[in-house]
Amino acid sequence: MLKINQLKLPYTAGDDRIERAIIRKLNISGKRLRSWQIVKRSIDARRKPDIRYIYTVLAELTDEEIFLKHCKDKDVQKYAETPYRFPAPGTVRLNHPIVIAGTGPAGLFCGLMLARAGYCPILLEQGMDVDRRIKAVSEFWDGKPLDKRTNVQFGEGGAGTFSDGKLNTLVKDPAGRKRQVLEIFVQAGAPESILYDHKPHIGTDVLCRVVKHIRKEIIRLGGSVCFGSKITDITTENDRITGVMVNDSQYVPCDALILAVGHSARDTFAMLRSHGMAMTPKAFAMGLRIEHPQSMINQAQYGMKDVKGLGAADYKLTTKTSVGRSVYSFCMCPGGYVVNASSEEGRMVVNGMSYHGRAGKNANSAIVATVTPEDFPSDDPLAGVAFQRYWEEKAFQAGGGSGVPIQLYKDFCDGRRSEQFGQIFPEHKGKTVFADLNSCLPEEVCLSIKEAIHLFGRKIPGFDRDDALLSGVETRTSSPVRLERGEHLTSNIAGIYPCGEGAGYAGGITSAAMDGLRISEAVATLYSPQDADKIKKYYLKNFRQTEETDDRK
Repeated sequence: MLKINQLKLPYTAGDDRIERAIIRKLNISGKRLRSWQIVKRSIDARRKPDIRYIYTVLAELTDEEIFLKHCKDKDVQKYAETPYRFPAPGTVRLNHPIVIAGTGPAGLFCGLMLARAGYCPILLEQGMDVDRRIKAVSEFWDGKPLDKRTNVQFGEGGAGTFSDGKLNTLVKDPAGRKRQVLEIFVQAGAPESILYDHKPHIGTDVLCRVVKHIRKEIIRLGGSVCFGSKITDITTENDRITGVMVNDSQYVPCDALILAVGHSARDTFAMLRSHGMAMTPKAFAMGLRIEHPQSMINQAQYGMKDVKGLGAADYKLTTKTSVGRSVYSFCMCPGGYVVNASSEEGRMVVNGMSYHGRAGKNANSAIVATVTPEDFPSDDPLAGVAFQRYWEEKAFQAGGGSGVPIQLYKDFCDGRRSEQFGQIFPEHKGKTVFADLNSCLPEEVCLSIKEAIHLFGRKIPGFDRDDALLSGVETRTSSPVRLERGEHLTSNIAGIYPCGEGAGYAGGITSAAMDGLRISEAVATLYSPQDADKIKKYYLKNFRQTEETDDRK
């Protein structure tokens, strides 16, 4: 197999033109090309509006070794794939089930790999399945009371379900976990383009179908997924996990507990700390969402407003402000919506969301400043949680408890409450209320965001326009705490495996799923799957809220 880099073609080029470009690049006859496939595609917009794709492709020739002897093109190399390999099972016999807390990407992918290997894991999720979750979230956005267990943060699929569904990650991956994750997504119904797009995304509409498919596959393979099942306590003996209490009423013994609870499981963090689990405060970022017309971003990035066949343009911006704070765009949603992502009563949080088509009128992203444990109110391991809660309460109060507080950029700079919109109108899920966002963040963070937006206006014309819409607050960029894990990926309480974004080891859907694979490997290396199905059935025979029961309702 040959790997061909730097194959540049107009973004409108179809498969036939790509194949001709491969033949031309290799300077061979078409008969010698046995097969080819795209492995990477990125956008080259340096000569806008002449937009091109840069491809990396794999090509199989009938006479590859002969070709390589004479090839001198540095963009053409011999390619040998290193496939992902799941480890051989360990030898320690299970006496109790393997339990996974959380069904975000970390929990689902960990559960899927263990189910494939015959371990029959039990997944416990405090929220509901994705269909009932969509209903609960829609009702909340329409003004009904918040469901503290089923919302934008909690439920099947995790916090990423109501997002843009971005799958890009900068995590180094010598073990092939990233490719494995993307292939599983495709098997579950995601578009094949995520296997090669430089910035792959699924969109919340497609992601909802994908996570349901993964859950059903876990069940088909012998695992169980239990909704409405929150771990409210754990039991230990000699510094080792022995079981979990579910909903304060049902007890499930376990030999291993994978904690994939997500970055918003604040009461779970507090419960774990009460049992002496090692954890440390962690830096994160906080700020505001900003909205612009998507056509303005298209014009700035591609040199044209109509991007049919190319997709809505995105951006990635970063700067260092005069006060020393790093400020950057986060979770940019082309053609997306700002959503009320609250998960606690009396506190306001926003996030960004796009559907697969990214067809909304506005582009939005978070503009966030880094905050560190030095900013937190104490040196307590959960001080970052207290810090988040304080400013989320301020945002809730600014919105009068009735909606997401919003403000025009110029009014934010001038410190006055906005009275009317300019030419940009909010594309939101949930009610909005005019307010002064200066009261919703630390003063230094506000100053940094104001300066950064002005600087970003030099890179994207109009980014600092007076009527750019801001909304707040964005505090859940990553977990404010790290659940420490040692050499074998367990915590100081033996048998507990902190996993994913909530534990502080990931920063998005793909990296969380990859960490789920890593933890599944660690568990499989130790334990034998022998008798796992019998053990699981024994402990679940009287357990309520199993997925099989949910599907019959």
